[in-house]
Amino acid sequence: MPSVLIADDAAFMRMMIKNILTEAGYEIAGEAENGAVAVAKYKELKPDLTTMDITMPEMDGLQALKEIRSADPSARVVMCSAMGQQSMVIESIQAGAKDFIVKPFQPDRVLEAIQKALT
Repeated sequence: MPSVLIADDAAFMRMMIKNILTEAGYEIAGEAENGAVAVAKYKELKPDLTTMDITMPEMDGLQALKEIRSADPSARVVMCSAMGQQSMVIESIQAGAKDFIVKPFQPDRVLEAIQKALT
């Protein structure tokens, strides 16, 4: 099964995504609590896919996405955003994100975005 790195500064949100993905049979490669950690863990763990929260301390998801994509142009990243972050979402897609999911997470939508990003 594909491995997924989950980056979100809220432990609760990481747990929600982790539960949705593990129930669907995905392997969780690791977790990151900010963008800087996400970039480091991506390079270390080489997951098949990363879910990236947009708003995080130290380094936001957009910056982390750009760093991951410059290190690995084939990286698959799905952005997670709160409502009202449309401009950030558009910028993320332009920077190479495969898709985005909006909080609060709907399990079907999360799985659909991940499956789409992996194909």
